[in-house]
Amino acid sequence: MRDGRPTRVDALLGVAVFCLVAAAVATEPRPLGETALAYAFAAGFGALMLASHRWPVAVPAATAVGLVCYYLLDLPPIGLAAPIAAALYGAAERGRPVAAAAVAGALLAVSVTARLAEGDAVSYVLGLNLGAEAVLVVAVIALGDAVRSRRALQAEMTRQAEAAAEERRREAARQVDVERIRIARELHDTLGHTMSVITLQAAVAEEAIDDEDPAAARGAVRTIRDAARGAMSELRATIGTWLGGPGGREPPPGLDRIGALADGVTRSGLPVEIRTTGDLSAIPTVVSTTAYRVVQEALTNALRHAEAQRVTVTVDATPTELALEIRDDGRGAPQDRPADHGHGLRGMIERATLLGGTVDARNAHPTGFEVRARLPLRRPTQ
Repeated sequence: MRDGRPTRVDALLGVAVFCLVAAAVATEPRPLGETALAYAFAAGFGALMLASHRWPVAVPAATAVGLVCYYLLDLPPIGLAAPIAAALYGAAERGRPVAAAAVAGALLAVSVTARLAEGDAVSYVLGLNLGAEAVLVVAVIALGDAVRSRRALQAEMTRQAEAAAEERRREAARQVDVERIRIARELHDTLGHTMSVITLQAAVAEEAIDDEDPAAARGAVRTIRDAARGAMSELRATIGTWLGGPGGREPPPGLDRIGALADGVTRSGLPVEIRTTGDLSAIPTVVSTTAYRVVQEALTNALRHAEAQRVTVTVDATPTELALEIRDDGRGAPQDRPADHGHGLRGMIERATLLGGTVDARNAHPTGFEVRARLPLRRPTQ
């Protein structure tokens, strides 16, 4: 809804209109009554500008009617430009240039008709006089419309800048969320497997001590020590990557380390068999690291939950994709819980999806649980 209060510009234009019309009245002495009436018209023309903000079309129309009445009363000549120009500018500046042009055209037509009827020279009325007044009318309407367009452009630029700033804030928040999830996933992958191994080996060491078997206890402690050392190495490398520190960090784990991963699980009491086909040395680093994390999470889940006697890891590399299958002979997932339940399995799926791959986790037939992953060796084209 338009604010009805006059603006500072309206007030200044009103004062300017009054002064210009009053100056024109003063140039031709008339009887006191006529002069006073002419000044009253001048004040009226100026006062109309205070209503331009609320009624942008009615003000120039009222000004035009006032000019017709003014000249019908045979008051001192004041021209058309001074009283009407400001009103036309106000209408155009408030988005009504067509209406302003229509009022101006009608007023010029009335003025030309009246002058020709009074016997003024046709060449003067239709030539210099009409041309000058038409140019002035077009100029003030164009100026008002240009000011409106500039104001609208500035408002749109401000809106776009605010929208861009809001989008940057949303993107920054999204990046923070993505980074938080990535950090949580890395910590889960780095520490989850190690803690499972340590928990199981601690139980083995405790049983060995109870059975007075120092060799078994020492073996379990060595396994715990090696697992903790490996976890610290991975954790240090991961933190170094987050902090963007200097080089010298160990490369991320890949398929070349699944043998050591399987050995650790085997020492924890769950035998792991690895079967590989294809050339694993040509696997890109990012795919190799993702494959390692998938195998690591699957073995961790088997250690924690499967109550399995054996796990088989199959790695098949072709020129276009890497296929993984991790299958145990345990009890499988509960029927009332989806197979992809849990942070670890969701992390597998997210990692594979980033590469354009897939992960399928489900109960195996007739028993056990299996995880199948397919990772393309080339990024999918967009």
